[in-house]
Amino acid sequence: MQAVSYGVIRNKAHLSMPGCLVEIHRQIDELIRLHSPEACAVEGLIYVQNTRTAITLGAARGSALLAAAQHGLAIYEYPPRRVKQAIVGQGGAQKAQIGFMVRSILGLEETPDTDAADALAIGLTHFQMHSSPLAVHQAIRPL
Repeated sequence: MQAVSYGVIRNKAHLSMPGCLVEIHRQIDELIRLHSPEACAVEGLIYVQNTRTAITLGAARGSALLAAAQHGLAIYEYPPRRVKQAIVGQGGAQKAQIGFMVRSILGLEETPDTDAADALAIGLTHFQMHSSPLAVHQAIRPL
């Protein structure tokens, strides 16, 4: 396994909410065209106490999922606890532990930004879930 590409989409502060969503969609679309992935794996919805944050995250997630769906990618969702369990071995792992393990598993020279490490961990979880002989019995289905 290797990380072909990873990073974080950061929008300019002056962009409006719709402008941010368009930019997220555009960048995800560009990455899909560039790398031709076979599937899309995302983190399951997380609980947030702030309603405004939840709405913003949901809209951003929807923009990214739309880009994947437009390319016909199967979309798989993994709960945060499952990702932590798959990467660190415990569902309550901290962000630093995830970053360390992602760096170690992929042989990276430096630890990725926490959001990039989370995304890589989701990809590793997807790979692990689909390459295991037990995957057939786990009823893994796309969204």
